[in-house]
Amino acid sequence: MSVSGLPDWPWAGTPAEDLPTAERLLLDALRAWHRGEPPLPAAMMVLATEDAGAAAAPLDALLRAAPIAAGCPLCPQIAPQEAALLLACALAQRGARSEALAALLRLVPLRDAYAAMPAAIHLGCALRRTGLLLRNPIREALRPRPAARG
Repeated sequence: MSVSGLPDWPWAGTPAEDLPTAERLLLDALRAWHRGEPPLPAAMMVLATEDAGAAAAPLDALLRAAPIAAGCPLCPQIAPQEAALLLACALAQRGARSEALAALLRLVPLRDAYAAMPAAIHLGCALRRTGLLLRNPIREALRPRPAARG
């Protein structure tokens, strides 16, 4: 049985430095939210660096509806739950609601995933209004890789 056609789970295990700008900002904000007391202003301070402070309230609602285990602010790699949340946000921003719900179901039960969807959609809209577009890592994972020469 071959598994060569299955894509890698997007962003999981990726060095945080290698993330695109929008994803890195969102990752830093969610890590700050987890470490901040109170969490909302901590996330807002990070988001304000890119004039995306309006995304703090939807991020707060999303993380309350879909609580995840986040890495420390200086963790070099993206944790699997952080990767799933980044994917859900990217898909919600692009209007792929069924796929975003499926990504959230990796994190929380069905009822919580449904409750988190409006916040994910509002977060995507708030980021889009500031010009921050999240990439579609599934599309990139499914692209054929160039053949190795040798």
